[in-house]
Amino acid sequence: MLNHFQCSFMKKISFLIAISILYTLSSASDYKNHSDDGWINLLDNNLTQWEMYLSYKHKDGYSGKIPTDANGVEIAPIGYNKNTNNMFTVIQENNEPVLKVTGEYYGCVFTKEKFRNYRLKLKVKFGSKKWEPRKDKLLDAGVLYHSQGEAGVDYWRAWMLSQEFQIMEGHFGDYWNIGKSAIDIRAYIPEGAMNSVADETQDFIPFGTNTENMGFCLRKMKAETPNNGWTEIELVCFEGKSLHIINGKVVMVLQNSRYFDGQNFQPLVEGKIQLQSEAGEVYYKDIKIKPITKMPDEFVNYYK
Repeated sequence: MLNHFQCSFMKKISFLIAISILYTLSSASDYKNHSDDGWINLLDNNLTQWEMYLSYKHKDGYSGKIPTDANGVEIAPIGYNKNTNNMFTVIQENNEPVLKVTGEYYGCVFTKEKFRNYRLKLKVKFGSKKWEPRKDKLLDAGVLYHSQGEAGVDYWRAWMLSQEFQIMEGHFGDYWNIGKSAIDIRAYIPEGAMNSVADETQDFIPFGTNTENMGFCLRKMKAETPNNGWTEIELVCFEGKSLHIINGKVVMVLQNSRYFDGQNFQPLVEGKIQLQSEAGEVYYKDIKIKPITKMPDEFVNYYK
C-alpha cells in the first residue's frame, strides 16, 4: 500500500506526463500548419483560421440599393458567421481539404488574422452552378487583400474595404477597387471605351476612388490553366506594393495601395484576406501564406 509521500509523488508524475502529452499534441498541430520553408497552411477541415460574412441572394436587376421585401421594407443582410445553406464547406480531394463555395449568396470567408508583408498562394477552379444575377454571365470570384473595417461597403454590400485580385473566367488577375480604395498600376492609359491593360513596361497610373481612372484594370495576359483546371495564383505584398501572379507569370504590377477617407488618402498596406462568393460555384485549395521582410529579389526590377 502506497504511503502519503508515494501518492503525492505519483500524482506529480501523472500531471507532468499529461502536460507533456498536451505540449506534444500542440507542437504537432503547429508543425502541420508550418512548413520548414516558412509557409503557413491556412486551410483545414474546420476552417479554424477563417470567419465568414453573407449579405444577400441578389436578383436580376439589382441596382446597388439595399434589397426590400414585398412591402418595401429593407431586408437585413444575413451577417457574420451564419453559414446559411452550407454556403462554405470543406470537402476532401485526394485526402486534402478543399473549400467549396456554392455562391448562392454574395459574401466571403475572411481570415481571422491580419497580414502585412507576405506571399500568398492558393489554387482555384470553378464549378458549374450559377445563381442570379450571374446566370448568363461569366463565373466570378476573387481574392481581396488589405481588407479592413466592416463588410458590406461595396456595391454588392458583401465585402470589406480592400483591393481585389480578380478570379473570373478569362480574367484571372484583373484589378478592382473595393469600397473607397485606390492604387497605382503599371498599365497602358485607357482611351474612350477601352479599358486600361496592365504592362510592366508602362509607367504607374492611378486607379480607384478619387483618381482620374475607374477602379478597374485588365491583367496583362491570359495565363490561367485551360479547361478549368486548377490554377495557381500568387499574391505578393510588401509595404503597399503588390504583384498579381498566375501560374508563375506576373500579370500585374501595383504600388501605393491606399484608400480615401473623404478628405485625404490613407495607406492601405495591411489587413485580412477575403475569398469571395459571387453568385457562382468555386473551389479553393492549397491556401498558404509566407511572411516576408523585403520584396523578393526576383520581383525587385518591376519597381525600378
